[in-house]
Amino acid sequence: MKKQFGLLTILILSGLNMQSQYALPEKGKQLNAGVGLSTWGIPVFLGMDFGVDTDISAGFEFSYRNFNQHYYGKKYSSSILGFSGNGNYHLNGITNIPTQYDVYAGLNVGFYVWNSSGDYPGSQSSGIGIGAQIGARYYFNDKTAVNIEFGGGNAFSGGKIGLSFKL
Repeated sequence: MKKQFGLLTILILSGLNMQSQYALPEKGKQLNAGVGLSTWGIPVFLGMDFGVDTDISAGFEFSYRNFNQHYYGKKYSSSILGFSGNGNYHLNGITNIPTQYDVYAGLNVGFYVWNSSGDYPGSQSSGIGIGAQIGARYYFNDKTAVNIEFGGGNAFSGGKIGLSFKL
């Protein structure tokens, strides 16, 4: 976690004097990748966003995490594989946020598959999750940004940090 925070700090400080566009333009595409925070292991994610309108984007994301847990003194291995879709409203159009930032909020829905050791007695389930997120990006230039996002309400909950690349 300290390494991730240090990397984020270095990336933000190195790009403070650069200017760029903020949100994803209509019909634009953006690749997102990074790691997350969760009580169920450290997820990795890869996703894509599409500009629907000036202030609206829609996208999808794959996530995976593998973790060990102890239940009644026995160790079990578990993993969660998820696929989700999201929609976001980008707030820059209605605020005076500088153009190198992209601040957004939205909703997501997804399906996740939870696997554990064959004899795991705890509660787990695969299924559909519905949640919400709020996030921000800082663009170093016209193509590259660092992003941070917090969410809740489903198996994809927690926070995440990563990079975004406009295509």
